[in-house]
Amino acid sequence: MSGDQRTRSASPRADVRGRRSRLAGLFDARMPFDPILAAATIGLTACSVFVLSGATEGSYFVTRQIVYGVLGVLVAAAVSRFDYARLQAIKWPLYGFMILSIVAVAIFGEPVNGSTLSITLPGFSFQASELGKVLLAISGSALLVQRSREVDTGRTTLLLLAVMGLPALMVVSSDLGSGLVYGAITIGVLLIGGTPGRHLAWIGGIAVTLAVAVLAVLPAAGVDVLKPYQVDRLTAFLEPDGGKDLQPGEIDPTYQLEQAKIAIGSGGKTGRGDEATQQQLNYLPESQTDFIFASAGERFGFVGVAAILSLYALIMWRGLRILATSRDFYGAVLAAGILAMLLFQVLINAGMNVGIMPITGIPLPLVSYGGSSVLSTYLAIGLLQAIYAQSRVAARRGPTVDRTD
Repeated sequence: MSGDQRTRSASPRADVRGRRSRLAGLFDARMPFDPILAAATIGLTACSVFVLSGATEGSYFVTRQIVYGVLGVLVAAAVSRFDYARLQAIKWPLYGFMILSIVAVAIFGEPVNGSTLSITLPGFSFQASELGKVLLAISGSALLVQRSREVDTGRTTLLLLAVMGLPALMVVSSDLGSGLVYGAITIGVLLIGGTPGRHLAWIGGIAVTLAVAVLAVLPAAGVDVLKPYQVDRLTAFLEPDGGKDLQPGEIDPTYQLEQAKIAIGSGGKTGRGDEATQQQLNYLPESQTDFIFASAGERFGFVGVAAILSLYALIMWRGLRILATSRDFYGAVLAAGILAMLLFQVLINAGMNVGIMPITGIPLPLVSYGGSSVLSTYLAIGLLQAIYAQSRVAARRGPTVDRTD
């Protein structure tokens, strides 16, 4: 056989081996995973099912939440096997998809309780702002890493604020909670990404000034940036007795807060079990979503909510460890954005249920009912697992591993 013939015969095999090599670099089912992170995540889904079974009538919410949980585990398992560093190359397509999906919801979504939050699809309600949280962390982290050599400049900080602040401004009028979460993700990315402290101080000062202007100064001048009911919900926790001075026919903005506190207080140490009347008699509004923490408190008491918060603490602990041991800068910044997203939602949701935080409609991750929220959170957990897996593989191979940044 001549040399040309051997080359031609070997060429298809070389192409196959090349394709397999590229696929192995993108996807590897044999990579390790963090069992504690996985157990805590699945444990929260199990808690959600138990709480929903008592907070809602029938099996509708429970069955669908189980389906969302199973799909979420599959999503996280698949994402955890991929090389997350490849996402840097498609940051702008992902960012563009996020913006377009938010616009699509605004145009084609159906208003519910005065807000347009989702598009109704066959068998599923797609909430673009939930998926946007994860996409913002991915694209924002990639942009910061791209400009890491200029991260201490005001130009870079302004660029990141503009890029990451745009989707927040787009959703804040209809979905105030998601807009605030976007802001938390931005701060998490900037903080771990190396943005100077003076820039963060300026951002904090501007944020406080805007909040005072939107909630107090502008409404007093007759300019409403937010809808009146949004302002009432945000400020209700500051005046828990404000509902006593209402005139007949006026809506009490503190009603939800009062019922949530009654539910949690009546749960005591071990809960009321099947005698949890606040949720059974529909005194507690949105007991399966915004106020599911209060539902857990009434039915399972201090022991139940402590167990839920302990699982979140496990996730944060493992997430911080993953951040600290990431193989590259992008992994660390991405993990920071995800952890900021999860921590902010837990603190605000739990806080608003006990009356120390404003009522913003932010769900309790993996516990509140909702397909978009559950699947998006599992997607984020899958990314954390991918960062963990890649760091473990890099540690085993030693310093010869190629870095992506």
